[in-house]
Amino acid sequence: MDKYSSKKKKSEDPSLSHESCCDVIIDGAPYSARDIVVEGVTKEKEGPWVRVDSYKDIFTDPRMKAKRRIIEAEAGYGKSTVTLQLAYDWCNGVKDSPFKDVEILILLRLRQLNSKMSIYQAIKLFLAPNDPRIKSTDIKNIIESCSSVKVLLDGYDEFPDRDGTTGSDVERIITSNLLGNIDVTLTTRYLPKDYDEANTKRVRLVGFDEKARDQYIRKAVTGEDDESVAKIKRALKANPILDDLCQVPLIIVMFSHMTHEKTHFQKFKSVTEFFSYMIECFHSHLSNKSLAKSAKAYNIEYAVKYKELSKVAFEGLCGKKNRQLSWRKDGLCIRLGQGFCQHYIAVGILVEEEVSAVTNEQTSATDIQTRTDVRFYHQLFCEWFASFRLVEVVAATRGASELKKVLDEVDPFNLQYLYRFTCGISSAVGKRIIEYLKSRRNGDKFAILCILEQTGEVDGIKDTVRDLCSKQVDIKDGDSKLLQRSTIQLLEIASRLDVCSSYTRV
Repeated sequence: MDKYSSKKKKSEDPSLSHESCCDVIIDGAPYSARDIVVEGVTKEKEGPWVRVDSYKDIFTDPRMKAKRRIIEAEAGYGKSTVTLQLAYDWCNGVKDSPFKDVEILILLRLRQLNSKMSIYQAIKLFLAPNDPRIKSTDIKNIIESCSSVKVLLDGYDEFPDRDGTTGSDVERIITSNLLGNIDVTLTTRYLPKDYDEANTKRVRLVGFDEKARDQYIRKAVTGEDDESVAKIKRALKANPILDDLCQVPLIIVMFSHMTHEKTHFQKFKSVTEFFSYMIECFHSHLSNKSLAKSAKAYNIEYAVKYKELSKVAFEGLCGKKNRQLSWRKDGLCIRLGQGFCQHYIAVGILVEEEVSAVTNEQTSATDIQTRTDVRFYHQLFCEWFASFRLVEVVAATRGASELKKVLDEVDPFNLQYLYRFTCGISSAVGKRIIEYLKSRRNGDKFAILCILEQTGEVDGIKDTVRDLCSKQVDIKDGDSKLLQRSTIQLLEIASRLDVCSSYTRV
């Protein structure tokens, strides 16, 4: 049990290690959980969101005291980073760690699990796979006998049976029907359909605020060059498109560490433009490595011919029942081609991962098996490639009714970057999508972000902004994160264009 009991194994700092923080690293240059801005809720069931000072307060603030916590955040906002930082602090005996006195800390990535696998099997498989002496029943007994146990379940939105009806152990834990007396924290992009509301505290990560973002730029991009820092800050203030872009921690991190010339920071005017450049950097990095004598030859066609990969990504995001964000490697290689698949794994756009292959309630250690799955480095990459397929799908539709039927299956408020990328890639398709968004409730504000993907200039949308701001603009606590941010960006654009507007927060 040494790997997850009170005999803590030393680990590398997730803010320094590529392997331990693969969800947020670009060439070994990550952001730390210490940079992430956190909000939580008060004890009242419908209480207002309140600011807490750090990720540690999620567990130490009296208002957060509970047996169940749910950490919510959009893609790229640092959910996995928080869990990894907590595990690092615990493993290394950090004095101010909220888990410093915990005997057992269990961190599991839910995308690796199988709905038919018990939680004890999962612990055995992923935390103690090479010790034949330890069985699932032993793990159950040890956990039940310990006085202090913490469980971190990362990525409920990627769990194969999320919101399912199979009665999985994960669902039973969320509803407090299993491990009811143990402190469990779940990370996810959205709330589970069923959870123990009475005993659960919710927390959300809200990205980099201005202070955290400026500190990170100084640390990762400019150093102590005050003039360069001021130049970047002026550019962000002058361009609300960039300002919005840089609220997403994953994006600003990738941007900072893949842009060698600081002037590039001010040139990107849309997320589409940025992602296009970033994908080029991934391929260029592998191409440069292939120049070494012992390196495998680089196939340039793989970088420009990815139609089938785009179909795979689109099908995964837009499945009628559940999203599929990972695929069995053997099947994916057959579909994409062995060379293509290995190329994108080598580039880093696709990532291999061992997952459970359990099909029944086997408990013997020798019966537990794994298989290799492949997923995108991050869902934002999946949305990027899926957008090329969405361009084709929208272009093939005839008339507004057929277009509506297609897009109604692709929720823009859950897949905002898919829409923004699509509008940035094709002007003709983007125009049709924007008209569709304007017809949806609260879609007109998000439509502005899609318009900006096409033009990259706020001056070209002055009439649209004036029309939207001709009446009072409300920012509601109950609105989605996307709608709130779209509304705020709308007001920022209106301010720059000297378009008068009044707004309230309700």
